[in-house]
Amino acid sequence: MIIQSKKVWLADQFVEAQIEIAGEKIIHVYDYGCKPVDRDYGAERILPGFIDVHCHGAFGFDTNDAEEQGLRYWVRNIVQEGVTALLPTTITQSEQVLTAALQNVAKVVKDGYEGAEIVGVHFEGPYLDMKYKGAQPEQYIVKPTVEQFKKYQQAADGLIKYITMATETDEDFALTRYCAEHGIVVSIGHSAATYEQAVMAFAHGARSMTHVYNGMTPFNHRANGLVGAAYRLRSMYGECICDGNHSTYAALNQFFHEKGADHGMLVTDALMAKGKPIGSKFLFGGNEIEIYPDGSAHLTSTKGLAGSTLRVNDGLRILIEEALVPVNVAINACTRNPAACLRIDDRKGAIQVGFDADMVVLDRDYKVLQTYCKGKGMLDE
Repeated sequence: MIIQSKKVWLADQFVEAQIEIAGEKIIHVYDYGCKPVDRDYGAERILPGFIDVHCHGAFGFDTNDAEEQGLRYWVRNIVQEGVTALLPTTITQSEQVLTAALQNVAKVVKDGYEGAEIVGVHFEGPYLDMKYKGAQPEQYIVKPTVEQFKKYQQAADGLIKYITMATETDEDFALTRYCAEHGIVVSIGHSAATYEQAVMAFAHGARSMTHVYNGMTPFNHRANGLVGAAYRLRSMYGECICDGNHSTYAALNQFFHEKGADHGMLVTDALMAKGKPIGSKFLFGGNEIEIYPDGSAHLTSTKGLAGSTLRVNDGLRILIEEALVPVNVAINACTRNPAACLRIDDRKGAIQVGFDADMVVLDRDYKVLQTYCKGKGMLDE
């Protein structure tokens, strides 16, 4: 199959090109118009497929639910927003609940599914700070231990690829070092760490920061906090929820300016409420949440922010059109950078010969016209 457009994202720019797909891979890229094509997208933009490293659920399903069919429905339908790879994300809960959630993801991966590729699990909690716990249930927050984590990883059949934790609670950075040694991304989040503690965590293998600005020590010119570390440690990856609610447009602009083109990541932190009507109420980590008219999710008890219903294509629009982030920086944030952070950038995150044929076609209003998951068009055209 050959598709073409006058705006294909190649080498940090839009070029006129044709893309040939065979099976699951991109096997050739040609000059525009030189071969007969199966689909001509005119001047619509063809981008690498989006990768969301922090998403709890959608369409009424939450990763912690441990429902096989719910997970299957989620990954099959999340392609509507251009997502071709994701990390189902847990929330702090009992050991029993988390073990079941991990076993469910592992079973679905083993048995097979359609849609966006599950490239691992994001294990958010239970190793968090009490002050910056956010919507995470405090009764299940515990100190990190390598022994307990090994049990979780066994339940996941090795699929935990990314872990959010308050690294300052990790004695002698034992779990941080263990994860780094085993190729698991350690992301500092829901943390009271100082700037100096963040630097030490980085020295012991921490590789990312979770939803920067939210659930962490703020920036002050004399106590720089984790936000200051996110700015200064430019070779460290960092997520940002790009919905305009968790952070202002100015804050988004500042974060991606500091991170540059290579280390900022757009995430949704989306909940099971995504895809459901405004006003819907759900239980998240045992706490009731409600969806507000702006798409944000709030705890009904405290009115505090508890996640989002953001779609990745809308997040990209917000970064470019509202936060005025450079186009290449914004596109990298949901394609190349998460792939690089997860160390799968040898097959995902770019339109390149030999890579998985994961692509999304967007119109000028950022509406998703088609999503290709390993060469298969997932939307009716």
